[in-house]
Amino acid sequence: MLPLDLVPADLSGLALLLLLVAAFAAGWVDAVVGGGGLIQLPVLLLVGGMTPLQALGTNKLASVFGTLTSATTYFRRARPAVRTALPMAAGAFVLALAGASVASRLPAEVIKPVIVLALVAVAVVTAARPSLGDLARTRRAAGSHYLLAMVLAVVIGFYDGVLGPGTGTFLVIGLIALLGYDFLHASATAKIVNAATNLGALAFFLPTGAVLVGLGVVLGLANVAGAYLGSRMAIAKGNRFIRVVFLVVATALIVRLGVDVVRDLA
Repeated sequence: MLPLDLVPADLSGLALLLLLVAAFAAGWVDAVVGGGGLIQLPVLLLVGGMTPLQALGTNKLASVFGTLTSATTYFRRARPAVRTALPMAAGAFVLALAGASVASRLPAEVIKPVIVLALVAVAVVTAARPSLGDLARTRRAAGSHYLLAMVLAVVIGFYDGVLGPGTGTFLVIGLIALLGYDFLHASATAKIVNAATNLGALAFFLPTGAVLVGLGVVLGLANVAGAYLGSRMAIAKGNRFIRVVFLVVATALIVRLGVDVVRDLA
């Protein structure tokens, strides 16, 4: 039977307020460029009074609300290429479900150093090339375009099921670097795919009873508010705004995961 408690019994009013603020901020960041889990998941672990598996599952439930909201907003206003986005979403869903099934067995300390190095490389390239992502440069033949899109979807989908932090960020930079999208349309496509990865991971976590459903729904509403505001701002302000937020989030991810790597090695 699924747990329907609104909040954990020992969760104070102040802790709940902090969780709601974190969920709103995570929704905003995730809608603009991805990486909202960087905010929401650590706060769930630090002040939520729950196990890592509960935090991971509850984070996915809350995130589903936000990613679906921003995906819908982007779809209506930025018109992403659904012939690419929908197959990517289907592949990412399946691999996120598979990734979540091994989340408790795969040692995160092995994967995190690789993620940090990849993020450093991404941030350096983005900072060194101010024009990256300003204009769409899709030049690939249709076959290779869809092949690269699916490879990106399954790799990132599996990663999101196993770990998760920075999924949207990796999707955005992958869509820009591999498929030639601009930042706006990369973010729009990434939201559709990210919504699918969240649903895929959640499909595994829900039956296990690890998700605090009531708390996840409450945080999801705050996530929706942040996601709606973030996606509207990203669409209105365009590529350069998204690029700046991307660099800030990538830097924060590097610091956050870098600290984890150092702690694991100590």
